[in-house]
Amino acid sequence: MQAVGLITEYNPLHNGHLYHLQQAKKLTGADCSVVVMSGNWLQRGEPAILDKWARTQLALEAGADLIVELPVFYATQPAHLFARGGVEILTALGCESLVFGTEHPDLNFEELMTALPKTQAAFKHYNATYATQFNTALQQSTGVSLTQANDMLSFCYYLANQHFGNQLNLLPIKRQVAVHNDAAIRPASDFASGTAIRAAAINAAWAEIQPVVPPQTLAMLQTQRLQTWADFWPYLKYQLMTAAVTQTHQIDQMAEGLEYRMKEVAQAATSFEDLMRRAKSKRYTYTRLQRVATAALLQLTAAEVQTAQAHNYVRVLGFNATGQAYLHQVKKQLTLPLYTKINKALRLHGLALDYRAGRVYEMVNGQSQDLYRRPIMSSGNIG
Repeated sequence: MQAVGLITEYNPLHNGHLYHLQQAKKLTGADCSVVVMSGNWLQRGEPAILDKWARTQLALEAGADLIVELPVFYATQPAHLFARGGVEILTALGCESLVFGTEHPDLNFEELMTALPKTQAAFKHYNATYATQFNTALQQSTGVSLTQANDMLSFCYYLANQHFGNQLNLLPIKRQVAVHNDAAIRPASDFASGTAIRAAAINAAWAEIQPVVPPQTLAMLQTQRLQTWADFWPYLKYQLMTAAVTQTHQIDQMAEGLEYRMKEVAQAATSFEDLMRRAKSKRYTYTRLQRVATAALLQLTAAEVQTAQAHNYVRVLGFNATGQAYLHQVKKQLTLPLYTKINKALRLHGLALDYRAGRVYEMVNGQSQDLYRRPIMSSGNIG
């Protein structure tokens, strides 16, 4: 069996994702689609609107064959680390290709990689200014600037693939209609951004959502608890107000004196959005601040995140018969540890950060996220 890989968040799964899944198999002729999906905390520093088990079920019903979790220590990172974690897992699982959506699939990403500085010391510690720094170098060198989020992420897939020996055939496809951060669902369209769909779901605008998502997603949004930052705000405020600055300084991605600013603005902030507005500056982007807030809420220190990134793993969330057969085919050759459930030993050691992240999510979601949860086995799909 041959497999094609996808790196996703499905927050929530919509028609654009369904198109992506269908095109991935069509373009590659693969027998199995392997989806690496973020868990309950996402790349832009926010909680998933539906938990990872609900989103796994939707992915299986949409036609994905095997879903594995992108660990929290990669899922909540800037683009180059997010990409590296996903590409490492797909490479370990023996996938032949990676299909991903981008705003400009005609860009020659491999050629653009030659525009990187000869020494990448300035980019070694990837932070919120990386994209600006890199785009400056790229503009000067090639006249091209990667200003769209998925163009930059696509470029990072090429960098990650190079890092792991170029074992994946990379296939960019055009994103369908909606811009990544469109705030509203466009009338008479079959496609909408995840941002617009989440906003509509929070407002229970089901008639707007219905044309742009599979029926299963609509049903899930209508019947499951929907999580937002507002739910976790009291816990975050408590962390920021009570922790010593010396402790907060150790939080992942907290640097350059940001710990002082976050503690100060938390005193007066009345909501998560208010906290972001008060902390925002030319130096700190909203995305950077949201990732820092996520790390602070989950108490993820820079030291433990960096240690965990050197010990990636394959955590299976779900599969159908095809995915199960493929997993059986490759598991003896896996170069990363394979986990199908978290027991008491793993929650304290190998999977400690994901277990911690799941427990915090459970405080709002109310559903067990990790301990003794087994992968979902499904045989259904959408059309």
